[in-house]
Amino acid sequence: MQELKWSKTEKVAARRAFDWAYRRECDAIAAKLKAFTATVKEPADIWRIHDFLTEQRRTIDEKYDYRYSVLISVLATLLKEGWLKEADLEGLREDKIEDIKSWASM
Repeated sequence: MQELKWSKTEKVAARRAFDWAYRRECDAIAAKLKAFTATVKEPADIWRIHDFLTEQRRTIDEKYDYRYSVLISVLATLLKEGWLKEADLEGLREDKIEDIKSWASM
């Protein structure tokens, strides 16, 4: 992927979109966690929760990479998975938005 230039305005917009997606996904994980904890009956259930959280942490850490060199593909993944909406990309140049949408459609 080519190195793109990011204006100050775009950096603010990208960070806002990135943070919104992160928050939405963490909220979804928290909702699942609440459902899991409500059903704990056996000690093994605790370890299933631990395993769930460990897997979610690994997934989140791999996905949410805020380096500008990979940010287009990260935002595309978040758009494709539904953690971002196209409107969340407001403030980015149109060519970047088109790149993100193009990557998301693959």
